[in-house]
Amino acid sequence: MKPFSYVRPTSLREAAAALAGHPGARYLAGGTNLVDLMKHGVESPGTLVDLSRLPLDEIERLPDDAGLRIGSMARNTDVAAHPLVRAHYPVLAQALLAGASGQLRNIATTGGNLLQRTRCPYFQDLSKPCNKREPGTGCGARDGVHRDHAVLGHSPHCIATHPSDMAVALAALDADIELYDGDGTRTVPVTAFYRLPGDHPERDTVIRPTEIITAVLLPAAVPGAVSLYRKARDRASYAFALASVAVVLDLDGGLVRTAALAFGGLAHRPWRASTAEERLTGAAPTPDAVREAVEAELAAARPLRDNAFKVGLAGDLARDALATLVRSCEGRR
Repeated sequence: MKPFSYVRPTSLREAAAALAGHPGARYLAGGTNLVDLMKHGVESPGTLVDLSRLPLDEIERLPDDAGLRIGSMARNTDVAAHPLVRAHYPVLAQALLAGASGQLRNIATTGGNLLQRTRCPYFQDLSKPCNKREPGTGCGARDGVHRDHAVLGHSPHCIATHPSDMAVALAALDADIELYDGDGTRTVPVTAFYRLPGDHPERDTVIRPTEIITAVLLPAAVPGAVSLYRKARDRASYAFALASVAVVLDLDGGLVRTAALAFGGLAHRPWRASTAEERLTGAAPTPDAVREAVEAELAAARPLRDNAFKVGLAGDLARDALATLVRSCEGRR
């Protein structure tokens, strides 16, 4: 590991100034991803700005019950176990519990989870070409081993997928990300926070150079809505998703009042299934209607040589999740 300096700020303003004052510096939260990348040589920051002592770990109701504010330093274990999350946003708790072992959840933070880098092996292997790690070198995965890679929204320059389970649930929940850069605070919807690779796959998000994620803001839960997270992986123990889906469903009189679906494991960002949502809204969620809506969404998929199975797998997960939620709603009558 290359030598680096270490700064422990006592305020957000001090943290932003420390990053701005040290070219090549990186923020450090739980370190479960960044430290691994430093060991592999993928990341080599000259300075680490440690955010772990900043008061950013609270989970609290927003004023007037307008939703929930989750501090960026809240540990994944604490978020998944929080009574308000479990009661009103179960899809988020389920995604976090599916994402990593208890040991990792005890260390990993909300902000760090959102900013984790792809697990593409070509990104992590310095001997292989990777436009995300080193722009202009090519995408080794495209003609190499790409069974786990993207089928939606990829570009000739990158076919990597985003690894976060939590981000998929947050996309379905219409969450916002709160950002601070020393001059003020702004919020960005989770669905707009992540980028598709395009010509610049090295840019995972729209976060600005010195910005710090300070919180995730969840809107007020819809009374009567139900939610679920489904994930398919290569082994029963913890592994990154081959495909996953987060669904939030609200029925009224047997018809879909609102439906929110987001896929994980299929693209460079959580994939909000707007086409499927539009087809389901106002319709009776029959098996045929659900199948047609999901197929319409996944018609945009462009699988590669070895990962076409992901399209069918994602469709099965979405149909199963929706059918489970419909049965849950019917059971309440």
